[in-house]
Amino acid sequence: MNFPAIAAALPATARTTFAGLPFPHLASGKVREIYDLGDALLLVASDRLSAFDVILPDGIPGKGIILTQMSLWWFAQSEKLIQNHLLPDQAGEFARRGINDPDLQLRSMIVRKLKPLTIECVARGYLIGSGWSSYRKSGEVCGIRLPAGLRQADKLPTPIFTPTTKAPKGQHDEPINDAQGAATIGAALYEQVKSLSLALYTFGHDRARAAGMILADTKFEFGTDAAGNLFLIDEVLTPDSSRFWPADEYKPDCSPPSFDKQFVRDHLVAIKWNQSPPAPRLPAEVITRTQEKYLAALRNLIG
Repeated sequence: MNFPAIAAALPATARTTFAGLPFPHLASGKVREIYDLGDALLLVASDRLSAFDVILPDGIPGKGIILTQMSLWWFAQSEKLIQNHLLPDQAGEFARRGINDPDLQLRSMIVRKLKPLTIECVARGYLIGSGWSSYRKSGEVCGIRLPAGLRQADKLPTPIFTPTTKAPKGQHDEPINDAQGAATIGAALYEQVKSLSLALYTFGHDRARAAGMILADTKFEFGTDAAGNLFLIDEVLTPDSSRFWPADEYKPDCSPPSFDKQFVRDHLVAIKWNQSPPAPRLPAEVITRTQEKYLAALRNLIG
């Protein structure tokens, strides 16, 4: 689907719940609802917004559509690097299962049933966010010693893999080092997802750079089937899971302007929210500008 069609399909108000779907409901994530289709799963991306691992009371209209369409684009682009969880012929799957609502189709994926790994796979090419905070305290990020004298948002000498725990909803993910990651999922599998995460980051960084953006860091999720085969799952290289900066405005020694929800995080830090529930309401201007940033990232890639 092209960018004008996606932009035209965005709802006027945030869609955060999905009552009435004729499928067993399995789970709710920060953004997604998961339904059981028997031989597959239906992942529906809501317009909910989370920050600091807390779901905010205000959503971003159409965010779920943007995330899904961007993920579908990236899944198609990265198939040569790793297989993903999508069933072939999504349109055919929707029709076969009676999912005819256009809005629901745009924000949904029908995927294989897989076992998610119990770590979050984070790759970083620039020193920002929690990585910058850790570096300032110890000179390290997830046990990786970095050169002295780096500034906020500096490009790293080489991308690094900085995994985290996968905390229950409402709790914070915690950074782990290589030894902890290997102990959690097994050494061989850990090395496989580390290598893939860094390869996918480099792939995404190069594609984003060609579209006028810098991919500063990103989070990947992986799952396995009954035979132990590895798949890329969930979402991939979206503004919810990644930090994108406009290349022509990038400079180190500050927090660069971004195409992602860093704008929301900066607002919440500025009002001194303690990052614990309940989260504060967002001003209308923050909601509108955040939607514009998500749309800009999608337009740069596929528009």
